[in-house]
Amino acid sequence: MSTDNHTTHDADDDIRNRDIKIYVNGDIVHRDDAKVSVYDSGFMLGDGMWEGLRLHDGVWSFFDDHMDRFFDSCKAVSLEVGVDRAGIMDALRKTAQANGMTTDVHCRLMLTRGLKAKPFQHPALSRTGPTLVIIMEHSKPAAALQDRGIRLATVPQIRGVPMAQDAKYNSHSKLNCVIACLQAEQAGADEGLMLDPHGFVNTTNACNFFIVRRGEVWTSTGDYCMNGVTRQKVIDICRANEIPVFEKNFSLYEAYGAEEAFLTGTFGAQTPVAEIDGKPIGDGGRPVTQRIRKIYKDWIAEDVKANAKKGVSS
Repeated sequence: MSTDNHTTHDADDDIRNRDIKIYVNGDIVHRDDAKVSVYDSGFMLGDGMWEGLRLHDGVWSFFDDHMDRFFDSCKAVSLEVGVDRAGIMDALRKTAQANGMTTDVHCRLMLTRGLKAKPFQHPALSRTGPTLVIIMEHSKPAAALQDRGIRLATVPQIRGVPMAQDAKYNSHSKLNCVIACLQAEQAGADEGLMLDPHGFVNTTNACNFFIVRRGEVWTSTGDYCMNGVTRQKVIDICRANEIPVFEKNFSLYEAYGAEEAFLTGTFGAQTPVAEIDGKPIGDGGRPVTQRIRKIYKDWIAEDVKANAKKGVSS
């Protein structure tokens, strides 16, 4: 990717990440020694689910929401997790402690169907139990993105219908999103804006997408996109603070004419969009986005306090 490109996952380099310790099936090892087999179903087929989480002041933000999605996704594809939520929390806690991490941490929790007896597709060939990997990095979103914003390009690759591969799965199979990202890069943009099968604005290759028109916040229906935890928090924030919000079909016409646009995701929270297909969004002022972002930070702080009272932390 060109050095002129930016993503919602931009972060300043942190030298501590060169020596992080990674959880692999109960063992916590240096990143150089963290390995899975070439026979693992995740490597071989992309057969697995993952979650991205943020550690803030010793608390995994919105942990229950993430676990709802993770366990529902695993159940839907008959993938045995092997542990319950408490077991996942224990693994997160041990990994964070091994790394001396308490805040400004991003975690990628990954579960695959495990080792294959033979290099073929059938799930029954995965016979050793699941593979659980936890990668934690010291990672704080680049502050400059809040001023600069992300450049989007509408791409040919779409998020498909649920009977093809339901976009609600946070699966290891991300090739369609990778293709969309490549198409955006080839168009000179940072990320790809993906449409749904009917041509309505849907999501980007990495995040959920929102626009602000005449004081109203719009996002897609959610039928063809990952129903992100941060996406839902933004909807909840709007409803709780008398900000009109709609989950609806809308076209590029409405997106181009928006006063504001932003992306949502666990890592970047709310990242402003500067332009779509070379067209600047609004006049650079982002009062609604900034208001939502402030309330979101307050909600995270409240989540930290609530979990501290319950004794739930890393």
